[in-house]
Amino acid sequence: MSEGIHRAAAEGFGTAARAYERGRPSYPPEAVAFVVETLGVGSGCTVLDLGAGTGKLTRLLEPTGARMVAVEPIAAMLVELVTRSTSAHALSGTAEAIPLTDAAVDAVVVAQAFHWFDGERALAEIHRVLRPGGRLALAFNRRDENDALMARLGEIFEPYRRGTPSHRHDEWRRAFDRTELFAPLQQRAFAHAQGQTPDEVAARVLSISFVAALPLAERDIVAREVRDLLSTHPHAAGREEILMPYRTDVYWCERV
Repeated sequence: MSEGIHRAAAEGFGTAARAYERGRPSYPPEAVAFVVETLGVGSGCTVLDLGAGTGKLTRLLEPTGARMVAVEPIAAMLVELVTRSTSAHALSGTAEAIPLTDAAVDAVVVAQAFHWFDGERALAEIHRVLRPGGRLALAFNRRDENDALMARLGEIFEPYRRGTPSHRHDEWRRAFDRTELFAPLQQRAFAHAQGQTPDEVAARVLSISFVAALPLAERDIVAREVRDLLSTHPHAAGREEILMPYRTDVYWCERV
């Protein structure tokens, strides 16, 4: 296990990087445009994507002309990022020990990752590498469990969570409540739906950290239950593309 990284993340994402890239949703254009405008991302700007994963958000920000720096601790995820990114400078590192000099970046983005961090240590490091007046934005895709299919999928995999960190209950926000390094968080929500094939939906479930970290026999049980559900549920059965609804929450704050 990588030092300082939660076991579920180190083991799960280390084995499921390709499934993560294939199955995890992207971010809606409206949310990306909002991040670009709010953080002032553009040509001549250096942006750090922290906990960048396979680079899903990194790649969406590259067309702005900003210099993208992607920091990710899981080697397999970093390989996927480098394979798909056109220009990002990729570095191995953690949020608690960012491999950059002081005041090195104009903006920081964290997509689907802050709940894995030691929040207070990460905010101190983000403050250190941000230039004065720089901003931080977080993005989370949240499953819409008012949707019957999403709710049933959750019933299959949630029993395996067993205390694994999650962004869904907002415990990660406590670090922001305690810090004086950043102005108060602000929030905006965006509706988001992603069309996926049944194979991509299965990959999405199998890419969940605590599912990917399960022993093979248990992981096979989850995969079988997901495929059985997709073959029988009225929202999925017989469909080549299944509409998976999400809500994308964007949070942002300014360095003080």
